[in-house]
Amino acid sequence: MRFYIKHIDNKSRTGAIETARGVVNTPAFMPVGTQGTVKAMFPEELKEIGAEIILSNTYHLYLRPGHEIIHQLGGLHKFINWSGPILTDSGGFQVYSLSSLRRIREDGVEFRSHIDGSLHFIGPEKAMEIQAMLGSDIAMAFDECTPYPAEYEYAVKSLELTTKWAGRCKEYCESVKRRIAKTEIKRYEDSGNSPIHPFTHSPIQSLFGIIQGGMYKDLRKRSLEELMEIGFDGYAAGGLSVGEPKEEMYEIIEFIAPLMPEDRPRYLMGVGDLVDVLVAVENGFDMFDCVMPTRNARNGTLFTSRGRISIKRTEFKADPDPLDPDCNCYTCRNYSKAYLRHLFLSKEILSMRLNTIHNLYFYLDFFRKMREAIDNRTFKQFKKYWEEVWTGHPR
Repeated sequence: MRFYIKHIDNKSRTGAIETARGVVNTPAFMPVGTQGTVKAMFPEELKEIGAEIILSNTYHLYLRPGHEIIHQLGGLHKFINWSGPILTDSGGFQVYSLSSLRRIREDGVEFRSHIDGSLHFIGPEKAMEIQAMLGSDIAMAFDECTPYPAEYEYAVKSLELTTKWAGRCKEYCESVKRRIAKTEIKRYEDSGNSPIHPFTHSPIQSLFGIIQGGMYKDLRKRSLEELMEIGFDGYAAGGLSVGEPKEEMYEIIEFIAPLMPEDRPRYLMGVGDLVDVLVAVENGFDMFDCVMPTRNARNGTLFTSRGRISIKRTEFKADPDPLDPDCNCYTCRNYSKAYLRHLFLSKEILSMRLNTIHNLYFYLDFFRKMREAIDNRTFKQFKKYWEEVWTGHPR
């Protein structure tokens, strides 16, 4: 993976992540394909509306259908028919959310499947093995997501465990690289041909470390410094948007972003509210993921240039206008608000399809316009405009 910065507007920045399977322009939004599918969307449709990278979930794919089966069938890209980059999370957050079904140990986490109650164990090496067999382009280190609220002492222990596990994840990946290097040297010695370039032909993944520390700035700084000592291809802020007040989240975002390495992608995990995104991009974050656009679409909440719309409202019963006159998505080009309301209230499958197409298009187009604003050094005005649209007043 190669990352470079294109333009800077104060602290906000545009850049590009180059991978063997394609380029991701940043700031980037990653649609979430938890179980190997972005719900209600064909992979071809995702590409058409501008998606350059998607996120899949290690925990869910490990449980069903199983990482060995996916590997046997050619890897995750082939399995889901997606040729672009994929980021896989480590499963740490999902295991964290199973608080009543899991037990944290020094060597990993023992938990019961939410599907059938079967007992499982995932540690750093296992998390890396699963992601390697899935064949994602970017893998996340296994971490212990600090809950909110958390006492200082608990946050310290959580941080220390995350750092220890991050080191083991890095060592696992380095051992894979060493094995590949030996294979390539042997291939060269046997054939006389140049060894295959690892960037384009090897299963080496980029590895991101995850910063923890709860709402404690000193612990966040310590976590980042310890991860930088280990060394990662990118750095992510985890343990945010887990129930804390917005202002506390913003304080951590504003504090940690400038401390993160400038020459590595900065990923804010699980944050997708567009006002939150604006705050994070203003401070220099590059990558985002969230189920918000797809989940809201299925529940009838749609994002537009005029703000959020609940499509089930009576006022749209006979409305002939498109959902958003400023949107060029398939849904807005072809269907009225009245029809979208009818589909939703009738519980038609097409409702989920059309709503999801629109919401994802809106998100990806929002990020495209945000990149243009940064390139043109007008991000401040862009942020002020959209904050007024979403909240009624700029922050």
